[in-house]
Amino acid sequence: MAAVDSFELLYREIARSCNSCVETLAVVGALYTASKAVILVRDCYSFVRLHFLPRLMPSTRLGQRFGEWAVIYGASEAIGKAYAEELARQGICIILISQEGASVSDTAKAISETHRVDTMVLVADFSQGHAACKPVKDALRDKDIGFLVNCVDDSLRNSPNFTGLSEDLLWDVINRNIAATTLMTRLVLPGMVERRRGAVVNISSGACYRPSPSKAALSASTAYLDNFSRALHHEYGRQGIFVQSLVPFQVAPHGSSAGGWLIPQSDVYARHAISTLGISHRTTGYWAHTLQFRLVQSMPEWIWVLGSRMLTSSC
Repeated sequence: MAAVDSFELLYREIARSCNSCVETLAVVGALYTASKAVILVRDCYSFVRLHFLPRLMPSTRLGQRFGEWAVIYGASEAIGKAYAEELARQGICIILISQEGASVSDTAKAISETHRVDTMVLVADFSQGHAACKPVKDALRDKDIGFLVNCVDDSLRNSPNFTGLSEDLLWDVINRNIAATTLMTRLVLPGMVERRRGAVVNISSGACYRPSPSKAALSASTAYLDNFSRALHHEYGRQGIFVQSLVPFQVAPHGSSAGGWLIPQSDVYARHAISTLGISHRTTGYWAHTLQFRLVQSMPEWIWVLGSRMLTSSC
C-alpha cells in the first residue's frame, strides 16, 4: 500500500512540475511572439515613414535646409545625372565634377535650360593627387555648398574575374570610387561644418552587403563608401551635417526599355532617394530595394554567392 501511495505521490509531483514547466514555456513563447510583433510593427512603420510619408507630405525646401549649391561627382553615371536633375528641379544650383568635362557639359546645359538654375562644370582627375584639388577648392570658395553627392563608378559591374582586370583599370576604380570620394569630402566638409548645415550623400551599390564573386574590386570599393559614410555620420552628425549612405540595387538608365518596380529607372530612383534626405543615414533609397535588402539580410551567404555566380554567368 505504501508503494502505491508513493507512486501516486510521485505522479502528482511530476504532473505539478510539468504544469509549471508548461506555464513557464507558455509565458516565454508569449513574450517571444510579442517581441517579434513589436519588431514587425516597428519595421513596417519605419518603412512607411521612410519611403511613403515624405512623398505624401513634402518637407521644407532643401535649399533652405542644407544650402543653395550641390556638388555632384560622378554625374556621368545614370544615378548621378538623375540625382543632379532632381536637385535642380527643386531649385538647387548644380556643380558637376568629372574626369572628362565633355561627358557632363551637355548635362549641365540641359539642366540650366530646363530648370533655370546656375550650373558649373569642373574637370578633376584625382589620380593626379593634390594637383586636382586646388582648382576644385578655388571654384567652390565663397559658395553656399549644401550638398555633396559622390556617385560610385560601376563600370566593373559586368567585369571578368579579378585577375582579368588590368592594373590601369584597377587604379582607375580606386581613384574614382575611393580616392575621389574621400578627397571631395575633405574639400567640401569644412565649409559645411563652419555653416553647421549640409548633406553628404555617397551613392555606392547593394554589392557592398555581401561578397560578390567576379565583382571583388567593385564590392570592396562600395563597402568602403558605405563604411566611410556611416563613420562620418557619427563624427559630424552633431555638428549639423547629414551624411547618408545610399546603397541601391539595380537601377535602369532613364528611357531604358528595361525596368519595372524592382528595377526603377534612374529618374524614378532619384526622386525616391532625395525624399529620404534628412530621415535615414543608411538606406537603399527605394522601397522595392529595401525589400530586397531585407531578403539579402535573411539569406545565408552561400545562397547569395551562388546567385551572384549564376547572374554573372548569364550575362
